[in-house]
Amino acid sequence: MKKILISSAAGALFAFAMSSAFAQSSVTLYGIVDLAIRYQTNAGPGGKDQVSMTSGPETHSRWGLKGSEDLGDGWSAVFHLENGFEAFNGQLHVPDTLFSRQAYVGLSNDKWGALTFGRQYAPLYDTLGDVFDPLTVGNYWQNSWMYNGIGPYLEINNSVKYKGSFDGLAIDALYGFGNQPGALGLGATYAVELTYTYGPAMLNAGFQQVSVPTSATGSSVGTSVGSAINGGKTNFLHISGAYQVTHDIRLLAGWLRGQDQTGLTDSNMQQAGAPTLPGASPNRIDDTYYVGANWKAIPPLLFTFAYYYGQTRNAALLDGSLGKGVNQSATILAEYSFSKQSEVYAITDWARGTGAFAADYPGGVNSAGVPTNTIGRTNQLGVAIGLRKMF
Repeated sequence: MKKILISSAAGALFAFAMSSAFAQSSVTLYGIVDLAIRYQTNAGPGGKDQVSMTSGPETHSRWGLKGSEDLGDGWSAVFHLENGFEAFNGQLHVPDTLFSRQAYVGLSNDKWGALTFGRQYAPLYDTLGDVFDPLTVGNYWQNSWMYNGIGPYLEINNSVKYKGSFDGLAIDALYGFGNQPGALGLGATYAVELTYTYGPAMLNAGFQQVSVPTSATGSSVGTSVGSAINGGKTNFLHISGAYQVTHDIRLLAGWLRGQDQTGLTDSNMQQAGAPTLPGASPNRIDDTYYVGANWKAIPPLLFTFAYYYGQTRNAALLDGSLGKGVNQSATILAEYSFSKQSEVYAITDWARGTGAFAADYPGGVNSAGVPTNTIGRTNQLGVAIGLRKMF
């Protein structure tokens, strides 16, 4: 009888402990399914137009799991897994990578912030994507070209990340291990973002450096195409600001500078069907400026306006030399919310490039209509309508 009583007491204690543990833990399943129908001029060689089904202008479709466990004294154990996919064909956004967006685990404290480990967003992606870019780092080339140089480095493998906030100052810092034998810095990523909030105003400054090996496999940049120079540096510096004029109007502006010694930005900037560049720049520099606004006209209707202006120098030209170029784009986005989780939207965008940027647009064709390695039309107009469902 004594053994039975002890066993029963132990079982009750175990059940209580398990129920307490479950009560202090949480796991959330969430996601976005976003699809649009888009018309675009000059979408292919020879200036051909296109009507297509594609992802939305701001968000890719995704699903994820995130959770936390209360460890006491303000500490929590956290994890986050996020998959990216294309709703129009069901394929993974990044081939052969299930959790291409995020996959990390870590510890969080109410006072001291969070320290996490795994595949994570670059701090620049956190700040510009969540706060300072009017289009939250867009999806279409015409509203996201300013990020094409840094695009392969927005999700960082093998990374340690710290995020904390103290009296209006937010810190977001990351180090991505290079995982290259005999070379600690090769393939590594360093990044930091500082954001200060004072009343309705926010000011942000950030820096990111990536040392790209010839073969990037296993490094912080994953399976991205390797640099022509082993350990070639790609640096990004930016300053951004936001001001909440009224409850319904927010103004945004910023500057992003990229310096690339890997030769990859020239090709990363190009759209599908663009002429093939015969070479690459050993030191391309891009300066891009933007202004924008968010305006909630009525509670369910939000308008976003954005204008981007970029200058490049030492960029690869089609004749094999290096030179300058200018690219600019403008976008108007209208979003109408049926609820907190469902909305329809319409977007129109325009882009135009000159100089070195002219080779980033679809090329020309010969008299027989066959694509040639020549520059075609260097402007585009796009219109899209779509539906976004969140859960």
